[in-house]
Amino acid sequence: MTTNTALGCALLLSAVGATMAGAAEITVLSTQATEKAYRELVPQFEKATGHTVKTTFTGTLDAKKRIAEGQAFDLLIMSSPDIDAFQTSGTLVAGSRVDLAKSGVGVGVKSGAAKPDISTTEAFKKALLAVKSIGYSTGPSGVYVIGLFDRLSIADQVKPKLKQTPTGVFVGTIVASGEVEIGIQQVSEMSTYPGVDYVGALPADIQKMTIFSSGIAAKGKQPDAARALVKFITSPQAAAAFKKRGMEPG
Repeated sequence: MTTNTALGCALLLSAVGATMAGAAEITVLSTQATEKAYRELVPQFEKATGHTVKTTFTGTLDAKKRIAEGQAFDLLIMSSPDIDAFQTSGTLVAGSRVDLAKSGVGVGVKSGAAKPDISTTEAFKKALLAVKSIGYSTGPSGVYVIGLFDRLSIADQVKPKLKQTPTGVFVGTIVASGEVEIGIQQVSEMSTYPGVDYVGALPADIQKMTIFSSGIAAKGKQPDAARALVKFITSPQAAAAFKKRGMEPG
């Protein structure tokens, strides 16, 4: 039995309540930090359960806009503070938050470019001051690094160099194209992006771990199937899919 087959069998046993007889279409709205691991796991879930999963991946700002406009979904995947806020507002079922994985913030450069030293906070500061352009996102990592620049007392120096990607656009896009010399985003999004050489995670003393979680929509049509999907992608057997993208499961 191959590793993939074994994983599929193990996950089949963990998909509580999901049966071919009760097949459903689950609609998911998700930000992108967990996307690669999720894309690996969902086809296995569909094969094991007979359910189908329709997922919209987008940036944090666009996801919030879609929710405000009334887009229907069964399951939401975002950073944990946003999940908590949507539970409080009643958009999500109270107590339905399940943590999927954690990701730190990482740095990347265009493939083949010299990798800067970011092994210490001082080295990271020097690297930022030395480059001509810096890419960052509209999501949690982008919000964090803007505050970090202030704390490091380099905000004024780096401000003219900053290029923010639109919501839903990976920072790796503008790193790989050469539009910016260095990019900063979640490790899970930067570390495996095509055309990007991953430099590494931020030093521990300035690192920010973000928890990405799921929540069940209060007005969703398939809450039971959505819960089965969450159980599937948070099983011990599914952990490897997150780990190889630089995330910590749970």
